[in-house]
Amino acid sequence: MNEMWTVAVAGAVAGLGVAMPLGAMGILLVQEAMRERRRAVAAAAAVAVVDMAYAAVATAFGPLVASVLSGAEAWVRLVAAAVLVVIAFRGLWASTRPVGTGATTAVGTSPQPGGGAVRTFTRFAALTLVNPTTALYFAALTTAQGAALSGGAAGAVFVAGVFVASLVWQQGLVAVSGLAGARIGARARAWTFRVGYGLVAVYAVKVALPLP
Repeated sequence: MNEMWTVAVAGAVAGLGVAMPLGAMGILLVQEAMRERRRAVAAAAAVAVVDMAYAAVATAFGPLVASVLSGAEAWVRLVAAAVLVVIAFRGLWASTRPVGTGATTAVGTSPQPGGGAVRTFTRFAALTLVNPTTALYFAALTTAQGAALSGGAAGAVFVAGVFVASLVWQQGLVAVSGLAGARIGARARAWTFRVGYGLVAVYAVKVALPLP
């Protein structure tokens, strides 16, 4: 049971690491929350579902990749940690630059307001899917922890932890934005980057240790 709790906490930390940095999708969620709460709740759920889907796919294949590379586990962990460090560094570096209030996505467009909750869910899910960093992030994590996630139950608990943490964060962001009635300022956004990518950096150290 203690092992499952450890896996659940690891999944929750992984979910927060990918969800907390307030990038383009976060800003779009804030804007949606200021327009219509019901659609914003659907949008937040869509982002969390996609995070869960990426985590599930990575968890399914990560142990397989790790088994293929059996005998070189320590170096696999170091490579995965290096990938996470790069992701963290890029995010932290971005937090030091001035940020605008306008939101763009990876494809250079913003979702247009309007439509029902289902349409909003579909739109935000599609936009979140095109973010390659999320896929790379979970691939690095799960490959490095292949042995720990090789059991079906452990993998399911990890994915559930990712989903719950991401969902709670996204829905909390929507709730706060709806109450505030204004966009989150540049300073607050920068701090979400620092905390979120700081978690990624901590995870990188955890993955790398013990050194070979």
